[in-house]
Amino acid sequence: MENPNGGMGGKTVLITGGTSGIGKATAVALAAMGADVVVSGRDPKRGGLALEEIRAHSTGGSVELILADLSAQAEVRRLAEEFRERYGRLDVLINNAGLVQSTRIETPDGIEATLAVNHLAPFLLTNLLLDLLEQSAPSRVVTVSSEAQRWGSIDFDDLQSRRKYQGFPVYGMTKLANIMFTYELAERLEGTGVTATCMHPGAVNTRFAANNRDFTALLFRAFKPFMRSPERGADTLIYLASSREVEGVSGKYYSDRKWIEPKEVALDLEARRRLWEASENLTGLKVAA
Repeated sequence: MENPNGGMGGKTVLITGGTSGIGKATAVALAAMGADVVVSGRDPKRGGLALEEIRAHSTGGSVELILADLSAQAEVRRLAEEFRERYGRLDVLINNAGLVQSTRIETPDGIEATLAVNHLAPFLLTNLLLDLLEQSAPSRVVTVSSEAQRWGSIDFDDLQSRRKYQGFPVYGMTKLANIMFTYELAERLEGTGVTATCMHPGAVNTRFAANNRDFTALLFRAFKPFMRSPERGADTLIYLASSREVEGVSGKYYSDRKWIEPKEVALDLEARRRLWEASENLTGLKVAA
């Protein structure tokens, strides 16, 4: 039976956070379609086990791992550089890695960790690989957001949540930032052959929030038996990465393979551009508009 997502033979895919959860489920599915799959992860042991599982489903493409801790901007830059050295094309970039923190901690760069991993890492990585994506066009950037975005708000005077920190609202803010980034990126990439979409995977039973002890994390764990499997959570992500049905579609937010409206601020051009400029400043990246 023909795969509804179409073949991926000859295409190269990079998936951050691809060694567990929906990232790994996506890697397995795309490898089974014949793609050359590169996953990034922090843990060498878990990465090695994930590689074995993904390779077991591969139908001809290569499956490789690049270790990187995306909370450190030097590691994001090294990931981009190592990918460039090893691969001549990039057909699909999947920004999947994410975290939620019950307490505020800062990265080695002095950035609040949730903002650093969930928003600034995909912002920086995508921009560092944009020319490769354009050379490989038609190509796609797919970013994992969340309906937690509806509980988030962007405070441009306190993006790093120094004045007030609450784990889930800060997580929601970063997921809103993912959508704003996607919409702004889509506008900037118009005419290049590179598309940008984002998606909500649903409540998925993964290791997410495993290290947290606040009320939200406890609630998350209590509902784990009722949550989606990683494979079901990955369905829309796989669809956006591979389906011919969404070829050329850009600047959209999806849930269960359907386009849905995000929070209104994501449609605000001024707010999106302000976030882009703030993100450039926080990553030391200057990109021509």
